[in-house]
Amino acid sequence: MRNPWFGRGEPGQAAAVRLFCLPYAGGSASAYRGWPALAPARLEVCPLELPGRGGRIGEPPLTRLRPMADAVAGALAPYADRPYAVFGHSMGGLLAFEVTRTLRRRGLPLPVHLFVSAAAAPDLRRTRPPVHRAPDADVLEELRVLGGTPAELLDDEELMQLMLPTVRADFSVLETYEYRPDRPLPVPLTVFGGTDDPLVPVRDLDGWRDQTSAGARLRIVSGGHFYLHPAAAELMAVIAGAAAVQLAAANDDQEIGA
Repeated sequence: MRNPWFGRGEPGQAAAVRLFCLPYAGGSASAYRGWPALAPARLEVCPLELPGRGGRIGEPPLTRLRPMADAVAGALAPYADRPYAVFGHSMGGLLAFEVTRTLRRRGLPLPVHLFVSAAAAPDLRRTRPPVHRAPDADVLEELRVLGGTPAELLDDEELMQLMLPTVRADFSVLETYEYRPDRPLPVPLTVFGGTDDPLVPVRDLDGWRDQTSAGARLRIVSGGHFYLHPAAAELMAVIAGAAAVQLAAANDDQEIGA
């Protein structure tokens, strides 16, 4: 039976390191469709498909972050049998953080690295007006401001009526999130930000340093909130560099066993 969390196929057995990727609000696993070709050998890119989008468009989307984190942690747990990292962009970055916290509470293996992209530090109060209960026109305008949805799609009324429930649910996830203080994660953290991001300015990223006891670094990428797409190769180079130790160890083991 097909695993709905992995629409492109379940993680394989040949990977030395798995990279689980979480989408932004309104996005799907297809946001990472070009990443496998950018990844080095034995680093397997594993985009997750959340309910209410992609191949799961018929499922009701989740509207709160912690139930979403619980569900994603459960989906990842069977594949934590080897080193893995987690990457998330925008909503996906906050989700990646809470998923890692959930895995720690359950006593499960933690990622070797956490990558948070275009997401403000979790303890910062949200300042943008909530839109998840606003009229459709206001939700669409918010999407235009963020800049991640092509204008031709926003102008496609039939498509937008199909997608708006998921977009609203994702905005609800972000707008109802309440940070709960906890001890820092023992996981190295890389935080990405955009030079011209209108939603998450660089100053809103510094607080992530307080969320790890294993070291944090900040990488600024040219672009707006959705630099994720044009800068994919740049992001992958940083990710591969962070995973290099695990990949090298796996290659040494393979040579010894050859």
